[in-house]
Amino acid sequence: MSIQIAEPQVGLSNAAAEKARLLIEEESNESLKLRVFVTGGGCSGFEYGFTFDEDLEEDDTTFHNSGVDLVVDSLSYQYLVGSVVDYREDLQGSRFVVDNPNAETTCGCGNSFSI
Repeated sequence: MSIQIAEPQVGLSNAAAEKARLLIEEESNESLKLRVFVTGGGCSGFEYGFTFDEDLEEDDTTFHNSGVDLVVDSLSYQYLVGSVVDYREDLQGSRFVVDNPNAETTCGCGNSFSI
């Protein structure tokens, strides 16, 4: 009897997938993928970043939702395991955000975190 353990995922909410799909359609480039990454900085130590990218690197991991590819590089992946990328429109504006269960603290802007 073998036991299969699912690889930890990084999710893409339906709202984020729909917004990304609309932005990709506006660019008329079906090759674009939403990339989420983590960099050093921000008021809590690490900062989330988002970009649209056509290219995949050898160490990228790709997740899918509603026809949209979410790409995470191997360095950022360790900080994002179990997270969900969402899209929100509220008093702070409209933006992609990361709901990260690994973050011990986050700053008020929601773009910075520590582990």
